[in-house]
Amino acid sequence: MTGSTPQHDLDRPHDLVGVGIGPFNLSLAALAQGVPGGLATAFFEQRPAFHWHPGLLIEGATLQVPFLADLVTLADPASPWSFLNYLRSRDRLFPFYFAEKFHIQRAEYDAYCRWVSGQVPGLHFGHQVDSVRWNPERRLFEVDFTQLDADGEAEALGRAYTRNVVLGVGTEPYVPEPLRPLADAPGVPVIHSADYLTHRETLLAAGHVTVIGSGQSGAEVFLDLLRARPEGAERLHWLARSEAFAPMEYSKLGLEHFTPDYTRYFHALPEPVRGDLVPRQWQLHKGIDADTIAAIHDELYRRTLHGGWPDAVITPGVRVRTAGRVATTKVELHLEHAQQNTRSRLTTDAVVLATGYRERPVDRMLAGLDPYLRHDSAGRPRIDSAYRLVLDDSVTGSVYVQNAEKHTHGVGAPDLGLAAWRSAVILNSVTGAEPYRLPRRTAFTTFGLDAREAPSIPAQGQKLTPLVQH
Repeated sequence: MTGSTPQHDLDRPHDLVGVGIGPFNLSLAALAQGVPGGLATAFFEQRPAFHWHPGLLIEGATLQVPFLADLVTLADPASPWSFLNYLRSRDRLFPFYFAEKFHIQRAEYDAYCRWVSGQVPGLHFGHQVDSVRWNPERRLFEVDFTQLDADGEAEALGRAYTRNVVLGVGTEPYVPEPLRPLADAPGVPVIHSADYLTHRETLLAAGHVTVIGSGQSGAEVFLDLLRARPEGAERLHWLARSEAFAPMEYSKLGLEHFTPDYTRYFHALPEPVRGDLVPRQWQLHKGIDADTIAAIHDELYRRTLHGGWPDAVITPGVRVRTAGRVATTKVELHLEHAQQNTRSRLTTDAVVLATGYRERPVDRMLAGLDPYLRHDSAGRPRIDSAYRLVLDDSVTGSVYVQNAEKHTHGVGAPDLGLAAWRSAVILNSVTGAEPYRLPRRTAFTTFGLDAREAPSIPAQGQKLTPLVQH
């Protein structure tokens, strides 16, 4: 929904209001449609329409999870919003069947999500949420928003009332401190990989390009540039802080770290153990797909067939200490190699920062809830097993989070494969019932010595009166 939103529709108390419409809240919105009796829901997104990482929809790039990790299937295979039903609606089921593709292209996943976002009711694009407050007199949350016009300018103010809120604002590109002044300045292209396709032609025209970052995005950008630049004149550098361009852990038992079983195990660990564990599990989610590594090596090898060596330098174990402009058209990177304890300089015409993402801050939006929030010893919000922020007992509603709970739920927080399951947990909690039956066990691995049956997800401590969204 991108048009005006009648305020009288939003004055009625909702069962659930979502902030942000990325894949995770889109999953929740879709599954909410299957709750018996119906739920009154509204989801707000400041962008004018759904788009999923548009700058990284590189031709041929695939998801790192199977197509079954769509918005709904792992919670409700019969949902009308499944990827297979999307294919059926496009008369593409048989071509997909014969293609035998378990991992679909990113562009196709984006198209599927846009198909869902165009049909699920209660989605309000062009609406920027400004604040979330608790109203103790009405025992409801107040969600204030600004309705935006086609140019992104403020058009009208509004307010929605709800018993529960779910935050799905996603992450934002992370730019390392030494490179922030250059990334913010016009002129020499220093861009985050999130904007790669927007600047691709400029990068292809640059004399020398440096890619920084050892994860999947960095590998895909390097491979795309390598394939598009002339043999013998590639003029590419690929640098990373990690000690190797390592493959992602993709063994079947390794993947069981992305199951509800592991999520429950991780959440029950003491806080200091959780904090120490996540950084050591980087290869579960920050490595490179083995096929991408093989494709890079194959392309480099192909360029040696007629003699010579590709003009491409691939160096791990390097960090950028400082950076600056040279003669207004180039960038000078000051590098340090940790193992050698050496330093060097690299002059380049363009830089692509495949340096990952960080959770988008919501402090200002949630300022009105600050007196009610409970934090851990590191100042982070406490989050219970049902993905609820731990609030003061005087607040009878709940605030749920999506992809903001890695510190409490582990490396699976941003994984698309757990999207439907987490949405089902949230809806079970909101309704105080079990509209979605969830499996008691999901992994062959028993994480820890205590092998007791998985506990039930705690339900919300109030009786829900379902409302019908108009």
